[in-house]
Amino acid sequence: MAKQDAVALLKEDHRTVEELFAKYEKASGNERKEKLANEICMELSIHAMIEEEVFYPACEGKVEEDLLSESYVEHDGAKVLIGELLAGSADDEYFDAKVKVLQEQIEHHVEEEEKRMEGLFAQARKAGLDMDALGDEMAARKEELKAKFTAEGVPPPVFTTLEETH
Repeated sequence: MAKQDAVALLKEDHRTVEELFAKYEKASGNERKEKLANEICMELSIHAMIEEEVFYPACEGKVEEDLLSESYVEHDGAKVLIGELLAGSADDEYFDAKVKVLQEQIEHHVEEEEKRMEGLFAQARKAGLDMDALGDEMAARKEELKAKFTAEGVPPPVFTTLEETH
């Protein structure tokens, strides 16, 4: 696997998920939809984890605090839907709607991170973070999580900003 810096790796994840959402929109048949939704959930779960474990902590104190706080909240919003999709099935009445709303949330989140001047990635680059080292660390963690989730299934999401109400 070619080495990537942190931002390149995260942007590649964004493109992968965008492609999966596009495939879902064209998909017919519940089995196919469920398979794609599970792939989306796996990709997003891994992506959120490597951002929250590695990238965001590295950004602490180096980027706008509000932007970082919003990122955590946006992740948790998406995780609510991810949890419901993982627990549900394509036969469920609101399954398609949940995938669609998840897609919209992710599109907004990606835009916030990738904005050219003031986005999270741009701010992190300007702050002089070691993007190569972060990229290596995130790539290793991503492989580890992918292997684990492929073998065991995607675990229920863990929230950063939401109080557990169950």
